[in-house]
Amino acid sequence: MKSLRILSVAFLCWVGPAVSAYAVQPDEIMDDPVKEARARVLSRELRCMVCQNQSIDDSDAPLARDLRLLVRERILTGDTDSQVIDFLVARYGEFVLLKPRFNPHTVLLWLLPPLALRGGGLALWA
Repeated sequence: MKSLRILSVAFLCWVGPAVSAYAVQPDEIMDDPVKEARARVLSRELRCMVCQNQSIDDSDAPLARDLRLLVRERILTGDTDSQVIDFLVARYGEFVLLKPRFNPHTVLLWLLPPLALRGGGLALWA
């Protein structure tokens, strides 16, 4: 009985990483491994507009697939990483970024958590 448990745990440890595979389909993968690596890095930085809490690299949504293909298309045309990101932000807005940029529109988003933490600390101290 104990050996069955150990065998089950070993099996889950072996199969576990395979379960957390990315949503990228084989027909999306680029022939050039360097460009494919760039596409994967960019895909991890972009939000799936359907799932909203997943990157397009992790999402199975049709829109995420379209965005992955668009990223690869832009890379093939010779765009830099920042040009690809800028193109997608211009098309879909800042919401497409999983980690928003620090600019006047997102100051509150970046500064509110530390200010709330500091205010809470001051309230506890007082």
